[in-house]
Amino acid sequence: MESAAVSILLRAVEMDSKQRYTMALVLYQEGLQILMDLIKETGDPGKKKHFKVKAEEYMNRAETIKIIIQEQKAAGAYREQTRIEAGSIGYGYATVFGRFLDASVTHVHIEDPYIRLFHQCQNLLRLCELCVQKCHSLKKVTLVTTQESDERKGQIANLKELKLSLGMRQISFEFEFSSTLHDRQVRLMRQFFLCQTHGMSQLQIINSLQNMAHGLHSYDKSLQSSNYLGIFL
Repeated sequence: MESAAVSILLRAVEMDSKQRYTMALVLYQEGLQILMDLIKETGDPGKKKHFKVKAEEYMNRAETIKIIIQEQKAAGAYREQTRIEAGSIGYGYATVFGRFLDASVTHVHIEDPYIRLFHQCQNLLRLCELCVQKCHSLKKVTLVTTQESDERKGQIANLKELKLSLGMRQISFEFEFSSTLHDRQVRLMRQFFLCQTHGMSQLQIINSLQNMAHGLHSYDKSLQSSNYLGIFL
């Protein structure tokens, strides 16, 4: 357990130094929880004192980061950009988006020109599953994408299947097609805005399309090409 805390907190410090504050905050909180458990469980007075000192140090830094995020968010100045190399793993939707998803999110708006083929629709399903799990007040998901003439029937069938699945959870799903769409973005109404330069087509798939009733899939994705992820609060 101690080695796990060290690993997580070192990662937090790394993200902190890169000014990726939202990720750093999540990691500090995870590491602190383990430290608090260690403080309760250890019988060694020396270790207990050491853990308390480190916990206070990281707790103070976590509180400072919260203030930084709130100040920059209020000024509309918060930005994060992450380069994800081709072949990297560990960038599943829970890792990339999970820390922003909570009960305050009522509407998720997605723009991606490449939700056309089967595996692209499947990756959209994965994201929606995560949103359903974490956003308890979610009422609506909207999608703007482009249409593939050769795959039109399959594309529409897959999107209608997703609409049915979300509808069973009292969440509306609407999609429309644009012939001029280029950028990819995900907006979480009315909190903040996330933008990524490559869409769901860049994520390698693992399984077949399944109804949401079958449960959440927490696969880590592997990117086929290098990608920049920008986060704007």
